[in-house]
Amino acid sequence: MQLTEKHRVYWQKNLRITSILLLIWFVVTFVVSYYARELDFTFFGWPFSFWMGAQGSLVVYCLIIGFYARYMNKLDEECGVSEDEEE
Repeated sequence: MQLTEKHRVYWQKNLRITSILLLIWFVVTFVVSYYARELDFTFFGWPFSFWMGAQGSLVVYCLIIGFYARYMNKLDEECGVSEDEEE
């Protein structure tokens, strides 16, 4: 099967957004955790390192998932590969 220009654009955008979101995931998961002791300030009444470990990273993960789903639905419609919902 030959890829059309529309397919190439779709996959380039898909790979770009996936790479950016994976970079954000990496920073939240590993970089913030590594430097957590140096990030010693109060955030919503708790130390920032504790807050990121207990709740902050989970909130960021949910935001990443929600953004990716919405972005890909929009990209699917834009490139003409969206799934039609049938009831």
